[in-house]
Amino acid sequence: MKTVEIYTDGACSGNPGVGGYCAILIYNGVEKVVSAAEKETTNNRMELLAVIKGLECLKESCNVVLYSDSQYVVDAFNQKWIESWIANGWRTAGKKEVKNIDLWKTLVELTKTHNVTFIKVKGHADNEYNNRCDQIAVSEYKKILENI
Repeated sequence: MKTVEIYTDGACSGNPGVGGYCAILIYNGVEKVVSAAEKETTNNRMELLAVIKGLECLKESCNVVLYSDSQYVVDAFNQKWIESWIANGWRTAGKKEVKNIDLWKTLVELTKTHNVTFIKVKGHADNEYNNRCDQIAVSEYKKILENI
């Protein structure tokens, strides 16, 4: 299987508010950028969409090393929250309904297609690709703000 690196980030102006996301895919030194914005969303939804849209770009099953500054996304997989949520009927340990179930279900299906390793990176720090993702995500939502 091919190994692809994906860097992701989501951003919001207000939470909820106007938001944008970005994923940068890297394979054999070639980069592909996917990004967009939504008028009414949350930061967590944008973080999730960045991961989903990045994975959806893959045309075949791949080994994926996915870098995100979202502890919400990374811990859901690395701390096995997803497994607990599913076992509990999409309820948290506190018995509350998991937020963004629609996106989590889509992401779970994508992780069945690809072998994904989630790696947490520090946001707004020294990671070149994370910083680029953030800049692109912000530029996406600014396009909407300019037209309001």
